[in-house]
Amino acid sequence: MKKMLSLAAMFAVLSYASPASAEFKISGDASTRLRAEFVDGVDDNMYFSYRVRLKGAADLGSGYFFKTMLTTDNTAGGWTTVGNGNTEDTNIEFSNFYFGRMMENSHYAIGRLPMNSFNNPIFDLTLYPVSKEIDGSRVNTTDIPYATANMDRLFGMNYGTKIGDGELNSTLFVFGDRTGNDAIFNDSYGVHLSYKFNVGDVTVDPQAIIALTDGDGRVYHNVSSNTVGANVTVPAGEAKISLSGFYTWCQDDNGIPLNNAGEEDNTVKVDYNGMLFRLKGEIGNAMAWVDYAHTNDKTNGYGGEYDNVFVWAQYKVGVYEAAAGTFSLTPRVRYLAVTTDPDDGSTVDMYEKFRTELVATVTF
Repeated sequence: MKKMLSLAAMFAVLSYASPASAEFKISGDASTRLRAEFVDGVDDNMYFSYRVRLKGAADLGSGYFFKTMLTTDNTAGGWTTVGNGNTEDTNIEFSNFYFGRMMENSHYAIGRLPMNSFNNPIFDLTLYPVSKEIDGSRVNTTDIPYATANMDRLFGMNYGTKIGDGELNSTLFVFGDRTGNDAIFNDSYGVHLSYKFNVGDVTVDPQAIIALTDGDGRVYHNVSSNTVGANVTVPAGEAKISLSGFYTWCQDDNGIPLNNAGEEDNTVKVDYNGMLFRLKGEIGNAMAWVDYAHTNDKTNGYGGEYDNVFVWAQYKVGVYEAAAGTFSLTPRVRYLAVTTDPDDGSTVDMYEKFRTELVATVTF
């Protein structure tokens, strides 16, 4: 917390710099979360967590800008859980930062870019196509794994421009750095493409994530996967309905599966395909969605079918609102069911997890 206060003081000094300096604005939020968790076959538990995020934005003039966010990095979405009487080690890091320029019909940005994966499940399906327990931690295709495990960011360069009636966005990103022979060309590169346009009041956003080189995912290493699909938003009176559908596939003769201990196994032919569908509704302060994901994995000796069902529902209660900030309470429920059906004749595995949460948030 001392580090956070020091960084806040640094931001305050920057924001009051001389008129010749860039205009620097500070905002952020702080939240506490009470979570009750009920996992089938595992002891129930209660968690107390907190998260503080400081956001800075600088207007350099002529459209040039810089943005950043500081939070507790490398934890579950920036949340720190209160330990069993132990002092929490809260390390504040630059979770994302990026700079670029906004122009009349185009823009560009480079740095550690936020991906908005909470509202866009293409990243979840791409990096987590198979639900699997590795290193004692289960990661699933649904239950917002990219926002939680990857902190909702990628290092890369984004360029967007208006084309016709829509906007084309392309992001060249680095999934990970690799060493060894030809390390420059063996690094994990990919590109995310989207073209958002309107048909009447309906917003259509087709997207694709294409692997440019082999990369390392949560379940398989040294593979090149691809994902295509779209997000569609439809207004319905005072409500908003969102539909998402994505398909991913990978066929690679030199893939390396990870076993349950997180160790690399023998090189085999990786072969899987999967899909994810989301139906989401929003009206006023209420929001809910349901995800369904199915993956058919034909990888040698490791294959099977995986089904995910995930439900998220919440209602935000505004307690206080002013020009300087807000205070709100958000009760929330989350339900996850995963079925694993291996192709080796073993027993079908069923995993269920139910969570209730109460989040108190102040924005400033």
